[in-house]
Amino acid sequence: MPRIPLFSLALLASSVPAAAANLSRIGISVGALDNPFYQALARGAVQAAHRLNPEVRVTSQSANFTLEQQQEQLRRLIAQKVDLILLGAVDSRAVAPLVSQARAAGITVVAVDVDAADVDGTVKSDNRQAGEIVCRYLAQRLNGRGTLVVQGGPPITSVSDRAAGCHAALAAFPRIHAVDDGINAQGSSLGGQRAMQQALLRWPDLAAVFAINDRQALGAEKALRAAGRKQALIGSVDGSPDIERALKLSGQIVASASQSPYLIGREAVKLGARLRSGDATTRQVTVPVGLVTRDNLSRYQGWQAAMPSAAQP
Repeated sequence: MPRIPLFSLALLASSVPAAAANLSRIGISVGALDNPFYQALARGAVQAAHRLNPEVRVTSQSANFTLEQQQEQLRRLIAQKVDLILLGAVDSRAVAPLVSQARAAGITVVAVDVDAADVDGTVKSDNRQAGEIVCRYLAQRLNGRGTLVVQGGPPITSVSDRAAGCHAALAAFPRIHAVDDGINAQGSSLGGQRAMQQALLRWPDLAAVFAINDRQALGAEKALRAAGRKQALIGSVDGSPDIERALKLSGQIVASASQSPYLIGREAVKLGARLRSGDATTRQVTVPVGLVTRDNLSRYQGWQAAMPSAAQP
C-alpha cells in the first residue's frame, strides 16, 4: 500500500491579528458535546481564543443533531451579540437563513467540520480523502471482490463527501459491488446498529461496511456479531478513542480515517479572528486525514494531542 502521511497541513500564520482584542464573546454550536470529537474541537477553540484574548467569554452548546435546537441556539447567540460563531451545522443548508441573519448583525460565522451555506469561512477535514483511503483499504483487504455497503448519516456535507470519496476509490475495483443503504443512521451507535440490521436483510452476503463515523461503525459491529457475520470488515472515519480501543482487539473494525478535532477548533478561531481583522485572503482551511489501522496504531497519538500525530500506515 502507498504510504499516506497523516497530516501535512499548512496552517494559518501564528501572528495575532489586530482584531483579536475585540474578540470578547464567542459562541460554539455543534452536533453533540457528549461526542469526544466535539469535546476536543471545543477545547481547541477555547484554548486558541484565550491565547488571543485572555478575557474572552466562550459559550459552547450542543445541538444534539437536532435542527430546531441548533436554530434556537443561533437565535440566542445573535441576541447576545457575540463576535464570532463556530458552527458545526446539523443540516448544511437549513441553517442558511440564521447564518445570514448573524452576518447581517456583524457576527463572523465560521463553519467547523462540515460546510454550511453563507458562512464567512470554513475549517474542516478532507472528508473526500477520508472516504477514499478507508474504502481503498477495505477493497484491498477483500482482494477486490464482494459487496461493500456504504452506510449513510446526517444530511451534512461531511457525510456526502465521505461517501463520494468511497465510491471514487471503489471505481478502481470493478468486482467490488458498492451499494448505499440510503439510511440516516444519525451518527450514533444505535443508529449504526439499526441501519446494519436493515442492510443485512437487503444484502445478506455483504463483505464489508463503510460507516461514515466511528460511532456508527461500533453499532454496525454489534449488529454483525449478533447476526453471526463475524467475517465482514468495517471501516469508518474519525480516529476516535473508541476506535483506538476497538483496534486493540481482534474485532471486525479494521480501519478509520483519523481527524484532528482539536486542530479544527483552534484553526477556526484563528481564521475567525483574521476575517474580523479584514484579512480575507484565506476563507477555507482543509485538514488532511490519515489511515489508522492495527499496523500503525502504536504510532497514533489520537484526538487528545494538542498537535496532530505523524503516524503512517
